[in-house]
Amino acid sequence: MRDTVAVEAINLVKTYPGASVRALDGVSVAFGAGTFNAVMGPSGSGKSTLLQCTAGLDRADSGRVLLAGQEISRLREPKLTEARRQRVGFVFQSYNLLDSLSVWHNVLLPQRLAGTRPDRRWAREVVRRVGLAGREKDQPSRLSGGQRQRVALARALAARPEVIFADEPTGALDLTSGREVLGLLREAVDDLGATIVMVTHDPTAAAWADRVVFLADGQIVTEMHRPAVESIAEQMTAVSAR
Repeated sequence: MRDTVAVEAINLVKTYPGASVRALDGVSVAFGAGTFNAVMGPSGSGKSTLLQCTAGLDRADSGRVLLAGQEISRLREPKLTEARRQRVGFVFQSYNLLDSLSVWHNVLLPQRLAGTRPDRRWAREVVRRVGLAGREKDQPSRLSGGQRQRVALARALAARPEVIFADEPTGALDLTSGREVLGLLREAVDDLGATIVMVTHDPTAAAWADRVVFLADGQIVTEMHRPAVESIAEQMTAVSAR
């Protein structure tokens, strides 16, 4: 499974109006299916732009994005929205849950928006795996930050997407909750075969990944495989000093 490419960016270029430098300057990178990938870099390096473009949330000025072999960079609405709903899951720092809905209905929401029949048996299994069995009827406002992030992860996994994009998923969590969420992401890869692309600034979080890609000034400058926290921190210092 790891020999299959889940998402690929080919020569992506992105410049924002009024910016003096390119957010992405010819970035090419592929993420294998069933792998946990971290994307790191200093502020303004292009890591969040790379995530948004490969996830279909933003468009590059030029270049191509392939998601499970489908080129999404040329799709127009509503085809792009349809592809995103069918193939992609998201976990954000801010959770992006609806407080008006219960945990259970938050988990099922993406499938309902996509017009597909939810697999309730799998959704229950996912809720159990993230440690929220018995909390399905609760509103997100009654949960801790770590528990809300577990709901967001269950929501992403319930639809069985090809790729889960995680944007600073532990940024708003305390150390213990962050470690628990990272452990669940790791389990999603190892036990469920999920593919994860995670943007983070935290070397400790990145150390859970199989591969860490470093960006600076809109370009990939190096990558590491299964590195230790100390090695990641040293590389981040070097990249930030460029």
